[in-house]
Formats: sequence, structure tokens, C-alpha cells
Amino acid sequence: MRPRRSTSQTMRHANELRKEPSLAEARLWSRLRNHRLHGVGFRRQHAIGPYIADFCAPGRKLVIDVDGSQHLDQLEYDARRTAYLAERGYEVL
Repeated sequence: MRPRRSTSQTMRHANELRKEPSLAEARLWSRLRNHRLHGVGFRRQHAIGPYIADFCAPGRKLVIDVDGSQHLDQLEYDARRTAYLAERGYEVL
């Protein structure tokens, strides 16, 4: 049996985030959805461990984050998150 990629609590939180995307996230999703970017399949608000990626292409190990002004106050958190994802083979944009 494959190990879960995240906890059920984080997965529920990701599901809630999908319901109210920011304007920037909605615009980017309109470009990424349905394999519109070079045939790459993206998921939005994708849970990976304790973190949630705004957009993730699991098959390419690529994460795209749309950082708003709230990220100015959480530089250390973002650095830990990026390191965690990088340790698992993800490239973070």
C-alpha cells in the first residue's frame, strides 16, 4: 500500500482553499487547467506533506506558488517549505 502524501487535515484544508482562489490564482488556473500548458497536468491547492502547493504538476515534480503580500511576513516558513519540497524532488517556482 502506498503511503499517503499528506494528512487528512491538510487535504481538507487544501479542499477549502480550492473553493475561494485569489484573483491571481484564478487567472493562472485558467491557463494551466486541462493540460493547456504544453500538455502538462496541474492540480491546484495540492497537499504535499504538511504543505499545500498553489499549483502542482506531480508528473513533472513542479510546484508553482502565487505569493501575495502575506508572504512578506513568513519568509522563514516559505524557506522551510521550499526546502521540504526540494528534498522530495520538487522544483518550486
